Amino acid sequence: MVSDNLKIVEENIQKACDRAGRDRSEVTLIAVSKTKPVDMLMEAYNDGIRTFGENKVQELTGKIEEMPDDISWHMIGHLQRNKVKYIAGKVALIHSVDSYRLAEEINVQAKKHGTVIPILIEVNVAQEDTKFGVKLEETEDLVRECAALDGISIKGLMTIAPFVENPEDNRPVFKALKDKSVDIASKNIDNVTMDILSMGMTNDYQIAIEEGATMVRVGTGIFGARNYNI
Repeated sequence: MVSDNLKIVEENIQKACDRAGRDRSEVTLIAVSKTKPVDMLMEAYNDGIRTFGENKVQELTGKIEEMPDDISWHMIGHLQRNKVKYIAGKVALIHSVDSYRLAEEINVQAKKHGTVIPILIEVNVAQEDTKFGVKLEETEDLVRECAALDGISIKGLMTIAPFVENPEDNRPVFKALKDKSVDIASKNIDNVTMDILSMGMTNDYQIAIEEGATMVRVGTGIFGARNYNI
């Protein structure tokens, strides 16, 4: 099942890149493996997937121990400050930094591990009450604050768009994040690049790619529906 699903996702990514006049190499597929058992992850791994995203720290650290060590692990879920120490030095990228206090703690833990941790600033573009993230108009201020911390490196922005029946409805959300990233990039802030735009999930990743996503986070589209009972 995973192999068949991956083929479909890959074809869709290629088509979206073609429509947008982009090269396929510009888009990284993150296999979102939350609640999924290691044997399913290994199916994706055996099909060439090397980038996995997890939402919970405990699940992430457990899978890191069980899976091959050439995997790039991404923390994509809401991150509590007291959990940062468990993933510092183990993840390639933290997508979900939504406050200066969280960035401060990542900075502290990075220094303890003698590393610099790449992060994205999470933006709540649609301003949904149920989602984390900074407001669009406050994004640059948070980027500037966090950029002063030398244990982190700001690589771009991330958003979780609303769940919609018609993926086209999220096009303005993705466009707004892309515009914000271009605007921030033009300011040439030290310790900030806007190379990464993490947006788009199973329902709308094709639209996200058309609007400039460089990372798409696909879970259900690869692994099937989530199991919330584990």
